[in-house]
Order: sequence, then structure tokens, then C-alpha cells
Amino acid sequence: MEKAFILISCDVGSENELFIKLNEIDCVSSTTITYGEYDLVVEVETETPQKMDEFVTSKIRKFQKIRSTITLRVTA
Repeated sequence: MEKAFILISCDVGSENELFIKLNEIDCVSSTTITYGEYDLVVEVETETPQKMDEFVTSKIRKFQKIRSTITLRVTA
């Protein structure tokens, strides 16, 4: 099992919309709206590292209102 936290910066005012959309995705365990440099923290679990890479590049980065992401992979 592969686990990661994704820090997301998004367009101003789009936090709630993205929160709802992200929580509808199967491999998303939780989503939290935050204040500061990052607007959302998303906890994700996939079966393999390859599926994690695919999820980040083909799902998360495709959302129009997301400006940037940082993926923090859990190692233990």
C-alpha cells in the first residue's frame, strides 16, 4: 500500500468546490481545507507507487483550479 499527502494551492475561492470533488475520488482518504501557503491537504492511498504517480499526474493535476501541488510520500 502506498500512502501520500498532497499539498494543494488553488485559485482563491475554489477551496470548497475542490474539497467536494476530491472527496468523491475513491483513493482519497481525507481532505482538509487549510490556511496559509497551501489551501488543501489531501490524504491518498493507492496499491502501488505507479498508481500513485498516475493518480497525481492524471487526476489531481488535471483540475483546472489547482495552481500547484507538492506530494509527500509516507515511508513508514
